Amino acid sequence: MKLDIKYNKTALREFQKKLQVRERALPTLKNKEAAFRAMVLEVKRELGTAEKICTGIFERISPWKNMWQEYNQGLVNIKEVRSQTTKIAGITIPEFESIEFELPSFNLASNPTWFSEGTKVLTELLETGVKLEFLKNKLDLLEQARKKATQKVNLYEKVQIPALSSAIKHIKRYLEDEENLSKAGQKLLKQKLEKAQEL
Repeated sequence: MKLDIKYNKTALREFQKKLQVRERALPTLKNKEAAFRAMVLEVKRELGTAEKICTGIFERISPWKNMWQEYNQGLVNIKEVRSQTTKIAGITIPEFESIEFELPSFNLASNPTWFSEGTKVLTELLETGVKLEFLKNKLDLLEQARKKATQKVNLYEKVQIPALSSAIKHIKRYLEDEENLSKAGQKLLKQKLEKAQEL
């Protein structure tokens, strides 16, 4: 971080204020980053569980894989996917709430008997798939927020705070040196005046 250093008390106060702001904000940013990291892990676990459920459904229906070709896909339509938004540490995330299907009635006499069971399995699979998409989106949003928080923590911790501390140290040294020179000059002047008065 390149700072425009002016060696005066105004610049010193300005840098001290900036440093104070960053030092106060750093613990909050670290907590925010830790919270995002924990949420990312939690969502990854949820995603893993949802993927296992989806895999389980596919394994359950794989023995009658060939029968699905005769299934009437018009029997299951997604009518509405309901979601709600939640704010997590300043970011808005859509959360899956429920899914509503449009299931037209069908004649069991003219369709295979397994169609009713197939419809249940298909709705379960679709619902799990929609949940998976919401979880993947949530994970992406949380990962982005965690990365930004980590970047800001690193910026404050490794760049701005050390740069401001160094600038404050340089200004203080300069002002102390200037004051010491001024005092030394005054002392010399006083000694010269005293010698002049003795003569």
